[in-house]
Amino acid sequence: MPENRWRHVLPVVALHAALSGVAPVPPARPFNIAAVVQRGRLGYEALLLAASLRATDPGFQGRLLLAEPQPGPLWPEDPRLPKGALRDRLEELGAEFVPFDSKVFGAAYAIGNKIEMLTALPDEPFLFLDTDTLVTGPLSTLAPDFSRPSASMKREDTWPVIELYGPGYAETWAALYDRFGLDFAGSLDLYWPDEHWQRYMYFNAGWFLHESPQDFGRRFLDYAETIHKDRPAALVCQELWPWLDQIALPLVIASFGGGRPEADLAGLDGDLTLHYRTLPLLYATGSDRAVEVLETVAKEKENRRLLRDWEQAKQMVYQNRGRKARALFDQSDLPRREKVIRNTLRREGLWLR
Repeated sequence: MPENRWRHVLPVVALHAALSGVAPVPPARPFNIAAVVQRGRLGYEALLLAASLRATDPGFQGRLLLAEPQPGPLWPEDPRLPKGALRDRLEELGAEFVPFDSKVFGAAYAIGNKIEMLTALPDEPFLFLDTDTLVTGPLSTLAPDFSRPSASMKREDTWPVIELYGPGYAETWAALYDRFGLDFAGSLDLYWPDEHWQRYMYFNAGWFLHESPQDFGRRFLDYAETIHKDRPAALVCQELWPWLDQIALPLVIASFGGGRPEADLAGLDGDLTLHYRTLPLLYATGSDRAVEVLETVAKEKENRRLLRDWEQAKQMVYQNRGRKARALFDQSDLPRREKVIRNTLRREGLWLR
């Protein structure tokens, strides 16, 4: 790695003292962070991701790779982040843009970017993060077994939707495991009873990791495309959009011998990261630490002049509406369903996407 690789990051290193009292510990095995960026909201989210990473973990030794879909027949408009101040700022923060071509999904299913971009990454251990993720602690302290893939358990029972007289959870998931020759019984969490949704391995695709983005990406795309084009009969009544990535993900993870995250990944969706989805939800449900990191990096001059053009940041951070949203909830006793939180925010005129 060139000695001047992080020469533009020096201004944020001073923030580390305020945001983290513990020096980062080098991981047992270096890894890269990968996310997707394109024009619009994702560019601003990528700025918060990059700025929070450098503020809370200036010693991170991996690469921050921002995969960017390229123009092509599956994109009616150019999806790339335009040249200009936002793109320049991301590069100042150490981000590297990685172009990739959309061959299967494109604009029709933009979530498919996280699948199709994987084979464009250098074939080194990676942690994928959804762009709407805030880094709240030193990711350098992570030392997972990258040969055992895993993913986020921060999810609700969004899929499958069980219909009266239709296939249940077991029949639906077993059909998918059988389609790809996988061990369905070995994927079950027997703590939960039959037909309870948590018995069946289901992830949020907000983060996932493996040692080889090339191998993982090829299989992820194969499984997702197969389910999309030739679903098992048990799925005939199921809606695949927008859940296709989360339907295929546990199958891919199982195929590589992975499973639910173990203790070495506890910091993800914990002390180290927050997948916030929207800034109103961050203020409503995030920890005090997450709000502190957000407001610290968002109020840095170099970031503020860009983020104020994003309506979410403009209202939630700079007009202090986020603090009003936060005051509506007891963070120690939040509603169990996100829908209740969203509806409360809407009722108060504080919901933005």
